[in-house]
Amino acid sequence: MRVLSIKNLAFGYEKDRLLFENFNLELHRGEIVAIVGPSGVGKSTLFELIAGFLKPLRGSIEAAKFSMIFQDPYSSFHPSYTIINQIKDVCSIDGIEAITKEMDIDLQLLQKLPHELSGGQLQRCSILRAIQMQPKLLLADEPTSALDNITSLKVMQLLLRYLDRVGILLITHDLALARWCADRIIELEGRG
Repeated sequence: MRVLSIKNLAFGYEKDRLLFENFNLELHRGEIVAIVGPSGVGKSTLFELIAGFLKPLRGSIEAAKFSMIFQDPYSSFHPSYTIINQIKDVCSIDGIEAITKEMDIDLQLLQKLPHELSGGQLQRCSILRAIQMQPKLLLADEPTSALDNITSLKVMQLLLRYLDRVGILLITHDLALARWCADRIIELEGRG
């Protein structure tokens, strides 16, 4: 099942300096595609285009229901609301106990405020929230960059468990990580 189709995408913040020109991508359920490249090359801009926050100059983007996992889990949660209330804000919590067990998250953690959790715990909660939304497409923006190597590996193994349900578009600076987990790697290079 196709979860993302990008055809002939063109976009740039300045018309004479395009980040994307005739960019094409298809992603299916069960696949991980990694987008790699240096800072400023358009990786996060691509997610903003897919999410509809930016409009392409040309081309089309068709995305199935998606959710996002952000690079910095602390900035993706409001500091003064419990994790569980922030999950309830965006989706039903039906069946959340099974997913927390699968993800090795203590249910008590969900009653806490974001600053009361470690970076790894909070990123797992971020993934929990994204999975609980029952997407077909997961947009993962550097989901392991703020974590130590062992926690990073656990987070990626966790994401891989859900490939039977979703397609994952992964932004990463870590080429070794991309080679380890991705079915395909797209390297973006600076233009202009």
